[in-house]
Amino acid sequence: MSRPFPSVPVLSVSVLCHKDGSALLIKRGKPPYKDHWSLPGGKVEFGETLAEAAARELLEETELTAELDGPVEVFDSIQRDENGDILSHFVLAVFVAKNPSGTVMAGDDATAAEWVALKDLDGRITTPGTPARIRRLLSKLA
Repeated sequence: MSRPFPSVPVLSVSVLCHKDGSALLIKRGKPPYKDHWSLPGGKVEFGETLAEAAARELLEETELTAELDGPVEVFDSIQRDENGDILSHFVLAVFVAKNPSGTVMAGDDATAAEWVALKDLDGRITTPGTPARIRRLLSKLA
């Protein structure tokens, strides 16, 4: 089986940036989950801390900077093909970003970036578990 991704888990980060009852989502421009809405994030580079990777990915994909807390959650994202064979395996450390500054603009491999009200999360095609993760993590902050 040829595999488009590495045959080992890939360490990655996601950033839940929030303000005024909305969460910042990006539309993914590359597989896996191309054209799905997701939290900003990506792979951790060699020699980079998780927090450095989270700050870099937030800036690259949205043009925003923010205060980061975390990681607040770590989870596996495993994508399988129709036969059940593993296509990709990412281990994601999720950070929460508060007090964002800058003007949202999609960059890097994001094709769009938008503030989305919590009530509107379910109306979008998202990466698996994203709306529930956002609501769960934000409810812990309240």
